[in-house]
Amino acid sequence: QVQVVESGGGLVQPGGSLRLSCAASGSIFSIDTMGWYRQSPGKERELVALITSGGIITYADSVKGRFTISRDNAKNTVYLQMNSLKPEDTAVYYCHADTYPGLTDYHQGRYLEVWGQGTLVTVSS
Repeated sequence: QVQVVESGGGLVQPGGSLRLSCAASGSIFSIDTMGWYRQSPGKERELVALITSGGIITYADSVKGRFTISRDNAKNTVYLQMNSLKPEDTAVYYCHADTYPGLTDYHQGRYLEVWGQGTLVTVSS
């Protein structure tokens, strides 16, 4: 089994910063894309940022210039540095990873999507 566990959420004032971390563990041969999504009350889950194993990055327009995604492949960990936070950034942030449990899965392109339980980020004065 593979799991990802997020950490780093909390309460922060507008204009403040937080850093989220997400570590993948379990039966992992390789991880392709890792990323962050978020969901606010009454809204659908939306993409925040993605990073591939090769370092290609995608950001949602709403976070460009404020959020930075990075990863440590040796630790199977992805980070999200969030600066200049706004009240509209308030949401549950979910980590996502496309994992290959074994060599055969990797060669066959058969990846397993894994989601974390989510960590709450609240931006409020």
